[in-house]
Amino acid sequence: LITALMVFINFILQTTLLQMFAIRGVLPNTALIIAVSYALLRGSREGAFVGIGAGLLQDIFFGGTLGVYAVLAVLFGRSQRDFYRENYLLPVLFCSIAACLCEGAVYIVGFVFQGMGNLLYFLFQVMLPVMVYTAVITVPIYRILFGVNDWLELKEKYKYRLF
Repeated sequence: LITALMVFINFILQTTLLQMFAIRGVLPNTALIIAVSYALLRGSREGAFVGIGAGLLQDIFFGGTLGVYAVLAVLFGRSQRDFYRENYLLPVLFCSIAACLCEGAVYIVGFVFQGMGNLLYFLFQVMLPVMVYTAVITVPIYRILFGVNDWLELKEKYKYRLF
């Protein structure tokens, strides 16, 4: 319930408030950050569910590439056992790579299949700024998700314990 609420609040914020923070028309992909961060913190299964939820919200309202968030969350969630969650470098790196892959899928589906493929323009004007902006925004969002994850794990740990 908490995770679904976070995905819904993220969708509302991403489509309304974060539009004011666009730099040259580029926005960070916070849904992707949440999906990859949940995959790193809770495992690929929960990351995939978050990715499916966030991706379906995006696709239902704005169209796009169906299933990219879930695939990227599963892909990056496979390495969740091999790193320290307190380390912020890996989530920043994975979210940047995921943003690159997601924008590459949007480029292929949206432009190449329609015969309008100017790769250099897309690379330098869209993909690279989205990667950098997503990497910068990943740190505060990951910190919030890390705190929520600790709280959820504590609740799960003492769920069946009698005091």
